Amino acid sequence: MKQPIGIFDSGIGGTSIWKEVMHLLPYESTLFLADSANAPYGEKIKEEILSLSIKNTEYLLKKGAKLIVVACNTATTNAIATLRETYAVPFIGIEPAIKPAALKTQTGVVGVLATKGTLSSSLFHNTTKMHASGIRVIEQVGTGLVDLIEEGKLESKEMRDLLATYIYPMIAKGMDCLVLGCTHYPYLIPILKDMIPSDITILDSGLAVAKQTKTVLEKNNLLAPKTALVDHCLYSNKDAVLLKQFVPLKSAKVAYLDF
Repeated sequence: MKQPIGIFDSGIGGTSIWKEVMHLLPYESTLFLADSANAPYGEKIKEEILSLSIKNTEYLLKKGAKLIVVACNTATTNAIATLRETYAVPFIGIEPAIKPAALKTQTGVVGVLATKGTLSSSLFHNTTKMHASGIRVIEQVGTGLVDLIEEGKLESKEMRDLLATYIYPMIAKGMDCLVLGCTHYPYLIPILKDMIPSDITILDSGLAVAKQTKTVLEKNNLLAPKTALVDHCLYSNKDAVLLKQFVPLKSAKVAYLDF
């Protein structure tokens, strides 16, 4: 099917997922929504997160999306069950990489840096209980990190100082795996690698989400033909100039959209 893969996030962070999907599925067109005007979702109540997720979903469906990737940990944990019950298209969610971290840790201590909305969700706690039995999981709310990224302050001293307050206490407790539980956070990896010991493994879920997207497309006979013309459209309802900085593909259309 030539219809696009729809992807939405609370902001530009979801482009980290978009890149993985685009690279793994080069013949697929994509339609990406960055709801930066309402970022971050992580501090909002569940009802508001659900309302925003429905709004984003219905726009993507109106534009013909054949599958929707909820490229936001908070929206996945708080809204994806309702979205799957309500709409006929397949949905791909994202949640922190607790299982691979639990399998990899040597110290038995795993740090999770995520939003309040993700860490307080029942899905996160169920996943942790299922896959991290006997593992010490240190939960850290990354308050302010999404805001700084959305403000274009990724490389700022303010960002490094804030990260230090979150990361160093987890290192002191023996953490050897750091799970990034927000799609904005992979953009922090170069900074984190400069701040933490090299023997600490950083995990995110981007590639796993892309692989699951491919699997679901194949299962539902939704893959685009390899002869299809590919079109990538990415929209922000706040700052298209900033969004463009996170989109390396010159042929992609990046624009402001009031949605």
